[in-house]
Amino acid sequence: VQLQASGGGLVQAGGSLRLSCAASGGAFGNYAAGWFRQAPGKEREFVAAFRPYGGYPVYADSVKGRFTMSRDNARTTVYLQMNSLKPEDTAVYYCAAGRVIASSQRDIGAYNYWGQGTLVTISS
Repeated sequence: VQLQASGGGLVQAGGSLRLSCAASGGAFGNYAAGWFRQAPGKEREFVAAFRPYGGYPVYADSVKGRFTMSRDNARTTVYLQMNSLKPEDTAVYYCAAGRVIASSQRDIGAYNYWGQGTLVTISS
């Protein structure tokens, strides 16, 4: 499975960005999808995740109400709509995929496949 993340950039606080993650072979039809981020000098952390069959996305408390994860009907691409961005959202954002059970959606180690990351910078 190959994942390609895109959509990062530089925006002012309060602005919006939409990240995309395209998976080879329609992987998101069979695999859970997750977004994680890593700020400079910090560990990679969970942002949002979506299981392949039904259900709703789950979010980190720090982004709940501001970020929305979605996917296309073909399940080839997942998105992360980020609104009301804050300087503390600055990070490299990674998409990930794997056969992840519901209780492990927030666990980095549960995901087998990772994209290359896309940089999001929020200026104050």
